[in-house]
Amino acid sequence: MTAAIRLLRGLAYAFLPAELVLLVCLVAGVRIPAPALASAEVAGLLLLVVSGAVFLRLRRRGLSAREALGELVPEPALRLIGHEMRLMASLGLWVARRRHGVRAGATAFPHARDQAALMYGFAFVCLVETVAMSYLLAGLPIVHAIVLVLDVYTVLFVLGLHAASVTRPHVLTPGTLRLRQAAHVDLRIPLEKIAAVRHELRFSHEKADGELNLAVGAQTSLTIELTEPVDAPRLLGAPRPVRIVRCHADDARALHRALARAVADA
Repeated sequence: MTAAIRLLRGLAYAFLPAELVLLVCLVAGVRIPAPALASAEVAGLLLLVVSGAVFLRLRRRGLSAREALGELVPEPALRLIGHEMRLMASLGLWVARRRHGVRAGATAFPHARDQAALMYGFAFVCLVETVAMSYLLAGLPIVHAIVLVLDVYTVLFVLGLHAASVTRPHVLTPGTLRLRQAAHVDLRIPLEKIAAVRHELRFSHEKADGELNLAVGAQTSLTIELTEPVDAPRLLGAPRPVRIVRCHADDARALHRALARAVADA
């Protein structure tokens, strides 16, 4: 099975760039022979069917859906795709005024307020650039279409970053502190591993091994020291053990008081 999966990945790596080149040629108006188009479609369909069959076989062997998908798709690519999907989902939650991961019995602590002006300003600049580039490239329809798609996605990406921060607050439950930053950091810390918690406002953060700084608006307001390292994986999945975590909340003093009480009771 491992050899088959490696072969399948190799075919996917070869097929996807070729499909992208074919798409660009079609958009550019290049005439593609009908047999070539048909062959590309058949190849894509076969790759999809075989991938689905391998996925189902892995599921029957007892793997979860994510584990089976991880066998077919490299972990870094899977994490990037998951990050983009979380950003877009956050836009929907933002519009619906809902929050992610805040269940009954949990206390949420928002942390997006101090970055709102910066993110809205950045989104406005991207929007102005989109309009300007659309005007400048009006005489180049193919380039105009490609740049327009990229610019619109950039605006959505920036808004998604802020939406993820709004809809994914820090969450304190009876046994766990869940710290988050946009859609790329989601760290669960068991309360019994917290040695000390301090209200400490900081505006400068030097990178250091074993430390994680979840700054918002270039500031952190809470420092948490742990009795032993916890893993805070990087965006692409690389392990990152940390013993000191700094974060920020809109009401940092309320989070400090609530966390201090929860740690004392744990």
